[in-house]
Amino acid sequence: MDFDELIDRRNTHCNKWDDMERLFGVSPDTGIAMWVADMDFRPPAAVQNALLKMLDHGVYGYFGNETPYREAIAWWMQARHGWTVDTSDIFTTHGLVNATGLAVTAYTQPGDGVVLFTPVYHAFARTIRAAGRAVVECPLVNNAGRYEFDFAAYDAQMTGAEKMVILCSPHNPGGRVWTREELQGVADFARRHDLILVSDEIHHDLVMPGHTHIPMTKIDGIADRLVMMTAATKTFNIAGAHIGNVIISDPALKKRFADLMMGLGISPNSFGLHMVTAAYSPEGAAWVDALNLYLDGNRRLLEEGLSAIPGVQAMALESTYLSWVDFAGTGMSEDEVKRRIVTEAGVAANYGPTFGKGGETFMRFNFATPRARVQDAVNRISAAFADLQ
Repeated sequence: MDFDELIDRRNTHCNKWDDMERLFGVSPDTGIAMWVADMDFRPPAAVQNALLKMLDHGVYGYFGNETPYREAIAWWMQARHGWTVDTSDIFTTHGLVNATGLAVTAYTQPGDGVVLFTPVYHAFARTIRAAGRAVVECPLVNNAGRYEFDFAAYDAQMTGAEKMVILCSPHNPGGRVWTREELQGVADFARRHDLILVSDEIHHDLVMPGHTHIPMTKIDGIADRLVMMTAATKTFNIAGAHIGNVIISDPALKKRFADLMMGLGISPNSFGLHMVTAAYSPEGAAWVDALNLYLDGNRRLLEEGLSAIPGVQAMALESTYLSWVDFAGTGMSEDEVKRRIVTEAGVAANYGPTFGKGGETFMRFNFATPRARVQDAVNRISAAFADLQ
């Protein structure tokens, strides 16, 4: 659990570090990667040991008997989220972007509308459009630096062509942990407009102290139209395993998803199954508890440091390791903000407009990295805006 260790990820086929210069013009030798949503930390020792055991055995054939894997998932959801999962309801996909594409294909037709509460994780819109569906953006309300829903406005937007709504819970990039009342509002909205509700809960374990994530499946009146998506990949920094879970309790929805997976010949890789089984354990739980405390320290450092710059405001984060920072108050153009952060400070961060309506003046910073690097980023960005101070 040495989260302060500086691990050199350069030249390891690491998307976040090795693609930074090509995409941002920031050298990995001198810059700081704060864009792709993975962590610069090693996973728990239990995950490493599971892989070492596979290597020692040395035969990598088809995986058999998924019972321990499924039971580990059920144990984790019960122990961490008070959610009783029937193991027969679990489908394993190649990550949750893949799961999103499968859900869109299973439950909608080309030309149908899919609702997103924007700004939101950019891969949703990309996947929806690639499948020939229409993205329907329902903007969140930024109420004094806190995102909220406006269901009356969303009701007025609906035309009847919409067939699905995708919720990001907890929210990426705003970091909201939705309340029970807000989740009930989403469920009621889906029912009013006869929408399948896909709830992407990949960040559900990464919650700041004082906040509690509520799985959408615990909300009344939604089970017959609900598709839950979870994964161990964000929690334990094993995104390269490309493994996620779709959990569906409604028989009719379950059959449609099962038929699609069967038709596409989708089955999981053994490395991911072993890693998840090892991660979802008491050892993994202790590691996550320590991780969340460390991330909370990084959050405070980044939020306080950037919000000290006149005209800059980091949204108060309740979950995830992704800080959503508004530069509107500087009065600067989007290009000028990018120039100062990316070119001058040498910090590669995600551009807000890629997250949809409402993201125009923002940038997203990944602070799941050793604290010394977060402090370096704060110092660099503060220096880049020194003329405002």
